[in-house]
Amino acid sequence: MAILTKNINDAKAILDKGNLVAIPTETVYGLAAKAIDEKAVKKIFKTKGRPSNNPLILHFPNLDSIFPYINSITKEVQLLANAFWPGSLTLLLPKSDLVPEIITAGLPSVAVRVPNHPLTLQLLHQLDYPLAAPSANPSGYISPTNPSHVEKQLGTKIPMVLDGGNCKKGLESTILGWNDKQEPTIYRQGVITKEDISAVLQKEVLINSPYSETLVAPGMLSSHYAPNTKTIISTNMDKDINQYQGLNLGVIKVHTSYQGGITIKKELVLSTSNSLNEIAEKLYAAMHELDSLQLDLILIEAVPNKGIGRAINDRLKRSATEK
Repeated sequence: MAILTKNINDAKAILDKGNLVAIPTETVYGLAAKAIDEKAVKKIFKTKGRPSNNPLILHFPNLDSIFPYINSITKEVQLLANAFWPGSLTLLLPKSDLVPEIITAGLPSVAVRVPNHPLTLQLLHQLDYPLAAPSANPSGYISPTNPSHVEKQLGTKIPMVLDGGNCKKGLESTILGWNDKQEPTIYRQGVITKEDISAVLQKEVLINSPYSETLVAPGMLSSHYAPNTKTIISTNMDKDINQYQGLNLGVIKVHTSYQGGITIKKELVLSTSNSLNEIAEKLYAAMHELDSLQLDLILIEAVPNKGIGRAINDRLKRSATEK
């Protein structure tokens, strides 16, 4: 089993040798490798069972450390970095020759960010290379938001998990790039919203059409973040539950408990105060818990499709068995 530790020196030693370490971020746990070591990066794809056409995100300690790995920086990039880093925004920028092709799946842009987790920032400051790190889970499965999720899914396949506790944001970072017309475009929604970015750039921000067949950024697969248990998303939970009477049913409600007469094996309520931030933080952990109970069906309540709610609903749609 993987060693669980808070010791960043031990983590650095493993990474320096070209091996994998699961690292905490404020979003989800990442499966990290020395990004300039192609053999190490290949271990990420093999361990996760990740398709080779799905790019990776590079993690850095600060903006200055990114410059050798990109070809140019614009005023808009500088504004966004100043506003949101360290934090949950990933930017797609023109890559330099220092970035191995395996990182970008042969694409001209590389995804970069500065994560906002004290333990991982300390680690990154001790490294003389960036970390490539997708989520620390088998490809397509629910992302991990605490060390136990990583241990359960990959504990026998990796040497170490850096224990940073529970992730505070709970959803993967927002990914922003610029389309052919140089318009700022969100390719993966996250807790940093379209409105947040528009306020900084003082212009309209587009949202890329979901489930694009062309992968230009991580997290764009139509089936992703999914439990093994059959999962259905509901916009009218009390009505929908009645359809599944007699099933071994797990339910994730947003802020109020089910008041009907159908027997539910396990119900989880994400936020009694109806906070979208709290719902985002707790969603994946709730999905992990229900997926471990050998249920017939997981029914998850959708949220209002505004602000962070758009990112939550995006993850729910990708996790659903029936799209």
